Amino acid sequence: MSIYDFIFYLFAAITVGSALLVVSSDNIVRSAFYLLATFFGVSGLYVLLGADFVAVTQIMVYIGGILILLLFGVMLTSNITNVEIKKGMKNLLPAIIGIGILLGAVISMMIDTRWKINVGEIPQTTSYEIGKLLITDYVLIFELLGILLLIALIGAASMARRERSK
Repeated sequence: MSIYDFIFYLFAAITVGSALLVVSSDNIVRSAFYLLATFFGVSGLYVLLGADFVAVTQIMVYIGGILILLLFGVMLTSNITNVEIKKGMKNLLPAIIGIGILLGAVISMMIDTRWKINVGEIPQTTSYEIGKLLITDYVLIFELLGILLLIALIGAASMARRERSK
């Protein structure tokens, strides 16, 4: 087993383990922190695939934005500790049947797929190519999206100011 395989299995174990802890935890704050580990594991898998831009975007958007917003929302909500989380065995048989069908389909696809294996090949980074495309071929669309986001930001600030002054 190479070091690449070891790192892959490490990130896969972190991702799957922390995802299981997210859905099985009774405390919502702990679930959010387990979700942080899940996002880091997925980001590590993106790095191993050579998709460095997607990995950094994963960290910045999901961890830097969505997860922090979720944590602030949970921590600023009063009486969050008194909320009971229901854990029941309702509809267990249909869930087991659905999972079995899905697992069978995934295993069937894994067996029938012709996997391309290149040992020793390190994937190249993608940031340069994405940047080159954004500055050359898609510069007009990139600038128009920037203007659209600026208009949306000005509109949101205007609406927030109008709501506050009432």
